[in-house]
Amino acid sequence: MSSSAVASSTHPAPPANKRSRVIIASLVGTSIEFYDFYVYATAAVLVFPTIFFANDDPAVARLASFAVFGVAFIARPVGSIVFGHFGDRIGRKGTLVASLLTMGIATVLIGCIPAGTTPGWAVAGPACLVVLRFCQGLGLGGEWSGAALLATENAPKNRRAIYGTFPQLGAPIGFIIANLLFVLLNTTLTEEQFMSWGWRLPFLASALLVIIGLYVRFKLIETPAFQKVVDSGSVAKLPLARVFTTSWRPLILGTFIMLATYTLFYLMTTFTLTFGTADAAGDPAGLGIPRTQFLWMLILGVVFFGIFTLVSGPLAERYGRRTTLICVTAGILVFGFLFAPLFAGGVLGAQALLIIGFVLMGLTFGPMGAVLPELFPTSVRYTGSAISYNVASILGAAVAPFIAVALWTAAGGSTWLVGLYLSSMALLTLIALVLSRETRDVDYEAVD
Repeated sequence: MSSSAVASSTHPAPPANKRSRVIIASLVGTSIEFYDFYVYATAAVLVFPTIFFANDDPAVARLASFAVFGVAFIARPVGSIVFGHFGDRIGRKGTLVASLLTMGIATVLIGCIPAGTTPGWAVAGPACLVVLRFCQGLGLGGEWSGAALLATENAPKNRRAIYGTFPQLGAPIGFIIANLLFVLLNTTLTEEQFMSWGWRLPFLASALLVIIGLYVRFKLIETPAFQKVVDSGSVAKLPLARVFTTSWRPLILGTFIMLATYTLFYLMTTFTLTFGTADAAGDPAGLGIPRTQFLWMLILGVVFFGIFTLVSGPLAERYGRRTTLICVTAGILVFGFLFAPLFAGGVLGAQALLIIGFVLMGLTFGPMGAVLPELFPTSVRYTGSAISYNVASILGAAVAPFIAVALWTAAGGSTWLVGLYLSSMALLTLIALVLSRETRDVDYEAVD
């Protein structure tokens, strides 16, 4: 018997997750999380200004609804610290289960809040909405990093960027499911039925999705990279302190690398829905496209988002993460100057804008599942990537819909200032990318 055969029989290969299980668990989890998040985002535009802020001026009600929308982004860095701590202390699997439960339960409870017009709920209704929205953000703050690490820490060599696109694919899938439900409700229910109780169904349906996600995740075992940290006795007692003292530069760069991605996505989803469905004779003026029609336009655009998320993985493996993202971010910068001309083209122009924007979104979002985790050593990877990802959510996403509405109003119904805002964020991301290093060939199992 050869020495290699003896070695293999003496030291059997450590247990590992099946590739199909890794892909499904990372994809299903983020699909559920993003479904929950987008259900709220859609309701924030279509329902909540009327249901919870009915006593306010329509413009004020819209801004109030977006302000509550932004509460989750304040919570997300908190979630990244809490779940990052346990993800780097006890492991990826248990932390992912907890993050899924946190957001899933909060989403179901949002569907149970009495309307603000209900006696005694004029203040309590919006207050409960704020608290549960905070819990949604708390859960998502820990979800993405865990799913990205689950995929990439189980990936074969030279396939991390490809595996890293699977949790990213959960974003378009969750968006499509959420909006298909709203389209179905809009076409089968009257306006009165939808505003009375129909809007609650997508929130309540989250319970079923959470059960499916939990079933898949309970079957996982710990990732090899984290197990190596445990075996070497290098588990960080305080991951937050360690990441700030040893990896502060990647924290800053990672945050700004994500900035343009977040800004683009929430402009393409939340703001375009607001502008596209706003009255063409209103103040400020929108496109006046019927709500259901515009939701279908969004869904078509998000299909391109999903396709190009998958395309981005092989590109990032072949050309490197940094080069790929520099090219795509330059495209986002140029795209910002096309906002007003494309929207001026009516329905066809708006559809073209959605397709182009979501193609760019897929190309920039897809590599992030590998890029951000690769910036950090294994012992603080969960905490570091989570903080970068979620602080970027405040700078690039929490304020994006609010700023966009304010700029749209200031420009008298034009979107040229909104496009300029997007280009400015892309410029900041370009600077961060230029200052960063290529991470394709880093030792991904390095403990420190």
